Amino acid sequence: MTDVERGSRVFYQLMKHVLLGPLLRLLFRPRIEGLEHIPEEGAAIVAGNHLSFSDHFLMPVVLDRRITFLAKQEYFTGPGLKGRLTAAFFRAAGQIPVDRSGKEAGKAAIREGLGVLSRGELLGIYPEGTRSHDGRLYKGKVGVAVMALTAGVPVVPCAMVGTFEIQPPGKVVPRIRRVTIRFGEPLDFSRFAGSAGEKAVVRAVTDEIMYEILRLSGQEYVDAYAAVVKAAESGGDAPSDEFPRGER
Repeated sequence: MTDVERGSRVFYQLMKHVLLGPLLRLLFRPRIEGLEHIPEEGAAIVAGNHLSFSDHFLMPVVLDRRITFLAKQEYFTGPGLKGRLTAAFFRAAGQIPVDRSGKEAGKAAIREGLGVLSRGELLGIYPEGTRSHDGRLYKGKVGVAVMALTAGVPVVPCAMVGTFEIQPPGKVVPRIRRVTIRFGEPLDFSRFAGSAGEKAVVRAVTDEIMYEILRLSGQEYVDAYAAVVKAAESGGDAPSDEFPRGER
């Protein structure tokens, strides 16, 4: 471990246990359900719905273990002092920048995620690929299944409940109200070992993961990619790949 990595981990623990963590627990008083489903050690994927910018902080502070998320590269490249502070914060918080542009974006995200899992760590991922703009749950991209099958690790479904209400897209300062963070039983896909390259299998695994998230969250489900729906509503172009490309 390099000095930079060691310093990042120390800051992560300081932020979680001394600085940000106690404040978030005090303000939002999260109800935590199913925390026992998070493995005490070893690699695993925590796959959740994504309703709010606050999700980045509220879920990690309730976990005993460090968790690493794939985050959009723009969080790390902002201009000026604010940009540098934001980048430093996200790196210290265990976020990995992922370039969401170009044809290789999905492969890059999978490569980074597998690197985290190869170290026996927790990887956090939002299979929808972006925050929900209307509070509904959207179709999952198959990158989560590819990583789970390639690494041979369990997937713990997670539902954030109430975070859309405290900080919907466009709201900078969150409302202060209680939220619920619910973890489901780990999903074992060892029966599909060696099938990470089969489209039908990774689609089925992804849909199973999304169903469990849906069951935990109680959201309305939309059988379409969130980025496609957003683009259609705004009149823009949407990415065509199924793989996670960092949050949009």
